[in-house]
Amino acid sequence: MKAAKVRESAAIGVAPRKVRKPKRPETYHHGSLKEALLQAAERILEREGIQGLTLRAAAREAGVSHAAPKNHFGDLAGLLSELAAVGFNRFVATMRAGVGEGDSPDRRMEAIGRGYVAFARAHPGLFLLMFRGERLDFTRPSLRAAVEASSGALSGAVAARSGEKVEAGLTLAQAASIIGPWSLVHGFAMLLLDGRLKPLMARLPAGTDADALLGAVLLRGAKPAR
Repeated sequence: MKAAKVRESAAIGVAPRKVRKPKRPETYHHGSLKEALLQAAERILEREGIQGLTLRAAAREAGVSHAAPKNHFGDLAGLLSELAAVGFNRFVATMRAGVGEGDSPDRRMEAIGRGYVAFARAHPGLFLLMFRGERLDFTRPSLRAAVEASSGALSGAVAARSGEKVEAGLTLAQAASIIGPWSLVHGFAMLLLDGRLKPLMARLPAGTDADALLGAVLLRGAKPAR
């Protein structure tokens, strides 16, 4: 039937209409499908929380086939792990952004701490995912490298303040000097995200914000063990 219509059109001098192929999504055209899926996954994470993030939801958000995330990440743990790796890399950049070249060790530690909390406030869903170890696959090289880089940022600031070189093997005192500041800023970030600081903030002088409270907490923070 179609062939007959084509012949009939040709006979009366009408060119047959070309059937246009559907356009592929832009992500395929630019060769950045993996990045597009990660960006889509992050949008879902921040909008709906981890419970709303599935392979199908990421594909739908990115406007690609349901099979695309599986081809790039294998399973949901793979997608979450790669997204967490992106988060940790961004986390490191945020912590280091406030550090000046000539800063004192104490000033550097404060900048790292402020960057830690700033990241948590700016990307709460991603921050919570990064510390949900049961959902992540730490055998993935990208995630392992990103986690090591973030640990190095904090331990490097501690080492600079204590004047000691932090080796692979730690003394008890060195471990305590790392855990102390880490617990301080992580605990503050979690209390802030959970809304647990609101009653305390309401009792502070007018105009006192979370940044001012964090500064006071960091100022009173424990010094590194010697």
